Amino acid sequence: MSLESNQKSVVVIGGGAIGVSSAVHLLRQGAQVTLVTEAALGSGASGRSLSWLNSAGERAHEYHALRMTGIDRYRTLFARHPDLSWLRFDGGLYWAADDDRGTQARHAYEKAHGYDSALVSSKNVADFTQNIAPRAMADSAIYNAGEGWVSLPHLIGWLMEEFHQRGGKLIEHVGKVTVKTDVSGRACGVSTARAGELAADKVLVACGPQTPDVVAPLGVTIPNGSPVSMLVTTDPVDTMIDVVMNTPRAAVRPNPGNTLAVDHDWYEAHISAVGDGEYRIAESVVQELLDEASKLIVGQPALRASGWKIGLKPIPGDGNPVFGELQKVPGCFVAFTHSGATLALIAGELLAEEIVSGEPHPMFATFRAERFSQT
Repeated sequence: MSLESNQKSVVVIGGGAIGVSSAVHLLRQGAQVTLVTEAALGSGASGRSLSWLNSAGERAHEYHALRMTGIDRYRTLFARHPDLSWLRFDGGLYWAADDDRGTQARHAYEKAHGYDSALVSSKNVADFTQNIAPRAMADSAIYNAGEGWVSLPHLIGWLMEEFHQRGGKLIEHVGKVTVKTDVSGRACGVSTARAGELAADKVLVACGPQTPDVVAPLGVTIPNGSPVSMLVTTDPVDTMIDVVMNTPRAAVRPNPGNTLAVDHDWYEAHISAVGDGEYRIAESVVQELLDEASKLIVGQPALRASGWKIGLKPIPGDGNPVFGELQKVPGCFVAFTHSGATLALIAGELLAEEIVSGEPHPMFATFRAERFSQT
């Protein structure tokens, strides 16, 4: 039997980092892949993510292991392509609000399981990273040397070059997508609002915060805890930082083109919905966020927004990822997670292996959707 007759045909729903990564890994495994997106490629959560590559703080052992494996895949990419302007490993800097107890406790937890974590202060922070304003710091902070960042729009563009080279088919702006099933209840393709029906052997639903809505008609319930969030990109700045900073009033990372990417969560109450998934925020609030970010940088450079994007940040109801095949709907797989940047490469790799081989991957054992029906 020829390889071609053995090929699996897969429709991937979602043009974000995990959907695109999964599509490319499926192509590498020999599958025929059609990638469909409701709107433009990368126009969802991947276009407004701080994309901090980390496993800092406290989380379940299995989640930590998956995130560390995710970082490993980025390190491999970085080792092969060290000149990429959109992927860096220059560390992370964190401090808690109010007092140092939260920072000290986080540091102790990280050290207890071998995470690269060093306590620093305003007096010695310059030994670890550059252009941090000492007066803005708490008495103690954590420097995580192994952390980094990625610009997901750039990653998506880079992966899509391989996608097209390997013969993948991209259909953008298809509108709403539903998963089709046959008489046995097995996934057999998708139906789209603008591109008709597409048959497939298997379907992957990887459309960020819309994922629970797509699988709900199949009788699968995935609690959705996705909040509204915003990412602001600045005009080019003269004084650049190199770390990802997570502080009580602003989270900041470098961005290609000598710009900065900035977000947080304190401004969520200032975001208002204007219908059909669109949101708005006063420009004065955006500038307040940038002013908070400016305080963190030596010389407090004037930061101005070149633009900002607002939308839902994908977070499952219990905070943990949802990956793998649905027991209720054989042939239908899901990918829904908060840590989409850190997990993009590894999630795509493991999902592709599971889809093509039919063998459940053990790293997804605690992250399957069925956990919600067992409680």
